[in-house]
Amino acid sequence: MNESTFAPGGGQSGLAELAAGQPHDDYARPATVGTAEIGSVAVRTFEARQSGAAAGADYDAELGAYGLSYADLGYGPYDDPDAEYEPDPEYAATLAPDAARQRRERVGPTGRPLPYFPIPAPVAEHGPAQIIAMCNQKGGVGKTTSTINLGAALAEYGRRVLLVDFDPQGALSVGLGVNPMELDVTVYNLLMERGLTADEVLLKTAVPGMDLLPSNIDLSAAEVQLVSEVARESALARALKPLLPDYDYVIIDCQPSLGLLTVNALTAAHSVIVPLECEFFALRGVALLTETIEKVCERLNPELRLDGILATMYDSRTVHSREVLARVVEAFGDHVFHTVIGRTVRFPETTVAGEPITTYATNSVGAAAYRQLAREVLDRCRPAE
Repeated sequence: MNESTFAPGGGQSGLAELAAGQPHDDYARPATVGTAEIGSVAVRTFEARQSGAAAGADYDAELGAYGLSYADLGYGPYDDPDAEYEPDPEYAATLAPDAARQRRERVGPTGRPLPYFPIPAPVAEHGPAQIIAMCNQKGGVGKTTSTINLGAALAEYGRRVLLVDFDPQGALSVGLGVNPMELDVTVYNLLMERGLTADEVLLKTAVPGMDLLPSNIDLSAAEVQLVSEVARESALARALKPLLPDYDYVIIDCQPSLGLLTVNALTAAHSVIVPLECEFFALRGVALLTETIEKVCERLNPELRLDGILATMYDSRTVHSREVLARVVEAFGDHVFHTVIGRTVRFPETTVAGEPITTYATNSVGAAAYRQLAREVLDRCRPAE
C-alpha cells in the first residue's frame, strides 16, 4: 500500500464489515457528503450528486439496521481523515517522498511534527464571520484555487462561507461556473453605488452553505474612483459589515498587486493567508507583502494578523521545491501551515468544470489536502467573538 501524508475523504469502513469486525474494501461504499449518498468517485457533476440525495434515507436505514449511528462511529458524518487508502502514486510522491517515515513519525512535508486536526463538530449558530484575505502580490500562486477549495471544504464541515471575488479578472467567479461578462451587478456596484444592498449582488453557488460576491473587469475602475473618496481604504469593510452576522467565514480573493483594492481587503480582514508557490521568485516577494501587512496593521487595521503561509504547487521530487519550503519554514516558523498543497492536474480540470475539487474529485489527494487545510484553519482562525 502506498501511503501519503494526506488521506482523502474516502476510506471509511463498510457498515456491515464494521459491525461484524471483518475486513472490508475501502472503496466498497460510495463517498458521502453529510448524510446523503452521492454515488461513486466517478460522479463529477453537481446535478448527478444532487439526484442521489434521495438515497440518503436508505443509508441512514442501513446505519440503524446495525444499531449504529454516526456518533457511535466516532467521527461524525465525514469520512475518517486518517484512514489508509490507495492514492495516486505519482501525486502522493509529490507530498511524501518518504511516506513510511512520515506515517511512522507523523512528520509533515514541512519537516515538523504533524498535529492531528480533528473533524470539527457542527455549529448551532452562525456568525459573526471571521474575514480572511487570501493575498499575495505575485500572480499564479494558487490564491483563487485555495479560496474556492478552502471555502468548499469549510462548507462541507457545516460552516456558512462567503467568497468575495476582489480581482478585476474575475477568476474566482469563473472557477465557480459564473460568466463575469454576463453580470449586471458585481462587488464593484456594491462598493460604488449608494443604496445597493448585498442581497442584490450575492449569488448562491452549487455548494450548499457557500455564497459568492462576484466580480468582473468593472472593478478595475474602482481603484481610480476610490482615490477621491473619504476613508477610501475602508470601502470594502463597510460593504461587508451587514453580511457578517450571516456567515462563519468570509474569504476575499485579492488581486495580484499591492494597490488600493488589496489595501481595502487587508483593512476589512481579521487575518491573512498567503498562498506561496514553492518557487524562488514567489519567495522573494513575501518580504514585501509582510511589510505591507505591517503598515496596514499599524495605520488602518490594528486587529489584522498573519494567520499562515500556505505552501502550494509543491513537488518534493524536486530539490528546488524542498529548499524553498525549508527556507519558508526557517524564516516564518509556526506561521507556515502544516498542510501543503501539491501539484496535480485535477486543479486546472476543476476550473474548467466550474466546481471545487472537493466535489469534482472528492476522493483525490488534492481534495483531502484542502479538507485538512480547512480543519487547520478552523483550529487557527477562530471566528471573531
